[in-house]
Amino acid sequence: MGGALNQLPIGLSIGAVLLLIALGLTFTFGQMGVINMAHGEFIMAGAYTAYLLQDVGFPIALPAAFLVAGLMGLALERVAIRHFYGRPLDTLLLTWGVSLVLQQAARDLFGAPNVQVVSPGWLRGSVGVLPYNRLFIMLLAALSVVAIWAYLNRSAPGRQMRAVMQNRGLAATTGIDTGRVDGLTFFIGSGLAGVAGVALTLIGPVGPTLGTYYIVDAFLVVVAGGLGQLKGAVLAAAGLGLLNSYAEFWTNASLAKVIVFVAIIGFLQFRPQGLFVLRSRALT
Repeated sequence: MGGALNQLPIGLSIGAVLLLIALGLTFTFGQMGVINMAHGEFIMAGAYTAYLLQDVGFPIALPAAFLVAGLMGLALERVAIRHFYGRPLDTLLLTWGVSLVLQQAARDLFGAPNVQVVSPGWLRGSVGVLPYNRLFIMLLAALSVVAIWAYLNRSAPGRQMRAVMQNRGLAATTGIDTGRVDGLTFFIGSGLAGVAGVALTLIGPVGPTLGTYYIVDAFLVVVAGGLGQLKGAVLAAAGLGLLNSYAEFWTNASLAKVIVFVAIIGFLQFRPQGLFVLRSRALT
C-alpha cells in the first residue's frame, strides 16, 4: 500500500511533463495539422539549456529554454514547414529527418553520454510522499495551462490564432496576417516543449535522445484528449501519467508501455475523436 501511494506523485509528475509537451503539440498538431517529429528535440534543447545555465540559476533557465526552443521552432516553420501545410505525411518525414540531424548535433556538441543537471537546494526535500521537485513540475504545468488559456481567450493575438486555426481562409479575408500567426504558433508551441525539457532535468539525466522517450506519449495525450482541446489534454495527460506509473509499478517498464498503448487503442474505439470534440455550426 505504501509503494502504491508513492506512485501517485510520480504518476502526476509524469502527467504534468506530458501535459507541458502536449500543450505545444495542441497548437502544431491538434490545430494546425502538422505532425512535428522534431518536437522531441525541442524538449532536448530546453533540457540542455538548463544544463548550460545551471550555475547561473534555475529560474533563469525556464525563460531561456522557452526562448531557445521557440526560436528553433520558428526557424523550422519559416524555412521548411510553411511550404508543406495541408500535407501531414510530408511534414512527418521532413521533421523526422530534422530530428535526426538535431540529435547528431547534440552528440557533437555535448557528447553521447547523458549529463546531469543539479537541482537547486530549494527543490530538495519533500512534503510527505510528495518531493519538492515533482510538486514544482505539477505547479509549472498548472501555471502553463492557465497562461495558455488566458492567452487564447483574453488576448487579441490569441483570438487571432484561434481564428486562423478554425478557418484560415475566412481569417485572412478579415485582414489577419496568417503567416505571422503561423510563426507565432510554432514559437509558442516549441517554447513550451523547451519548458518541458527543463522540467525533465529535475527527474532524470539529459541526453541527445531525451525527447524520443516522451514524444509518442505526448501525441497520445493530444489524440485521446481531442485535437486542439486544452481541457482534454489536461485530463488525458493526468490519466496517461497515472496509468503508466502504476502499470510500471506492478509490472515493468516495457510491459507498462504495452498496457498504455492497449488502453489508448481501446479508448479510441469508443471515443475516436477523443474526450472532447470541437463543436461547430457546420452542416457537414
